[in-house]
Amino acid sequence: MSAYDEVEIEDMEWSEELGAYTYPCPCGDLFQITLADLRLGEEIARCPSCSLFLTVVYNEEDFADAKEPPQKPPAAAQPVAVA
Repeated sequence: MSAYDEVEIEDMEWSEELGAYTYPCPCGDLFQITLADLRLGEEIARCPSCSLFLTVVYNEEDFADAKEPPQKPPAAAQPVAVA
Protein backbone atom coordinates (compact mmCIF):
# COMPACT_ATOMS: atom_id res chain seq x y z
CA MET A 1 0.00 0.00 0.00
CA SER A 2 1.12 3.51 -0.69
CA ALA A 3 0.26 6.73 1.12
CA TYR A 4 -1.25 9.17 -1.31
CA ASP A 5 -2.10 12.31 0.64
CA GLU A 6 -3.46 13.84 3.82
CA VAL A 7 -7.03 15.18 3.67
CA GLU A 8 -9.17 17.10 6.17
CA ILE A 9 -12.48 15.37 6.97
CA GLU A 10 -14.24 18.59 5.95
CA ASP A 11 -12.95 18.08 2.40
CA MET A 12 -14.51 14.62 2.18
CA GLU A 13 -18.12 13.87 1.18
CA TRP A 14 -20.54 11.74 3.21
CA SER A 15 -22.12 8.95 1.14
CA GLU A 16 -25.37 7.57 2.58
CA GLU A 17 -25.20 4.76 0.02
CA LEU A 18 -21.75 3.60 1.16
CA GLY A 19 -22.16 4.67 4.79
CA ALA A 20 -18.74 6.26 4.55
CA TYR A 21 -16.87 9.47 3.95
CA THR A 22 -15.37 9.47 0.47
CA TYR A 23 -12.72 11.34 -1.50
CA PRO A 24 -11.77 10.91 -5.18
CA CYS A 25 -8.84 8.59 -5.87
CA PRO A 26 -6.56 9.14 -8.89
CA CYS A 27 -7.52 5.64 -10.12
CA GLY A 28 -11.12 6.81 -10.60
CA ASP A 29 -12.64 5.11 -7.54
CA LEU A 30 -13.17 6.66 -4.09
CA PHE A 31 -11.16 6.53 -0.90
CA GLN A 32 -13.54 5.45 1.89
CA ILE A 33 -13.63 5.57 5.69
CA THR A 34 -16.69 4.61 7.72
CA LEU A 35 -18.20 6.35 10.71
CA ALA A 36 -17.43 3.22 12.77
CA ASP A 37 -13.75 3.51 11.77
CA LEU A 38 -13.68 7.16 12.82
CA ARG A 39 -15.30 6.33 16.18
CA LEU A 40 -12.51 3.81 16.79
CA GLY A 41 -9.85 6.45 16.08
CA GLU A 42 -8.96 5.08 12.64
CA GLU A 43 -7.40 7.68 10.35
CA ILE A 44 -6.72 5.71 7.17
CA ALA A 45 -9.16 5.90 4.22
CA ARG A 46 -8.51 3.18 1.68
CA CYS A 47 -9.34 2.91 -1.99
CA PRO A 48 -11.05 -0.41 -2.75
CA SER A 49 -9.66 -0.50 -6.31
CA CYS A 50 -5.96 0.21 -5.85
CA SER A 51 -3.25 0.22 -3.19
CA LEU A 52 -3.44 3.93 -2.33
CA PHE A 53 -4.67 5.26 0.99
CA LEU A 54 -5.22 8.66 2.61
CA THR A 55 -4.53 9.90 6.09
CA VAL A 56 -7.73 11.59 7.28
CA VAL A 57 -7.26 14.59 9.56
CA TYR A 58 -10.14 14.98 12.02
CA ASN A 59 -10.96 15.63 15.66
CA GLU A 60 -11.63 12.24 17.30
CA GLU A 61 -13.89 13.89 19.89
CA ASP A 62 -16.31 14.92 17.11
CA PHE A 63 -16.90 11.24 16.29
CA ALA A 64 -16.51 9.49 19.66
CA ASP A 65 -20.24 9.05 20.31
CA ALA A 66 -21.61 9.96 16.89
CA LYS A 67 -24.38 7.78 15.52
CA GLU A 68 -24.58 9.97 12.42
CA PRO A 69 -21.91 12.03 10.68
CA PRO A 70 -21.49 15.57 12.03
CA GLN A 71 -23.36 18.09 9.94
CA LYS A 72 -21.33 20.52 7.91
CA PRO A 73 -22.10 24.13 8.75
CA PRO A 74 -24.32 25.74 6.11
CA ALA A 75 -22.48 27.76 3.52
CA ALA A 76 -22.64 31.48 4.07
CA ALA A 77 -25.40 33.09 2.03
CA GLN A 78 -24.05 34.74 -1.06
CA PRO A 79 -25.40 38.19 -1.93
CA VAL A 80 -27.49 38.26 -5.05
CA ALA A 81 -27.07 41.14 -7.49
CA VAL A 82 -30.35 42.63 -8.67
CA ALA A 83 -30.24 44.52 -11.93
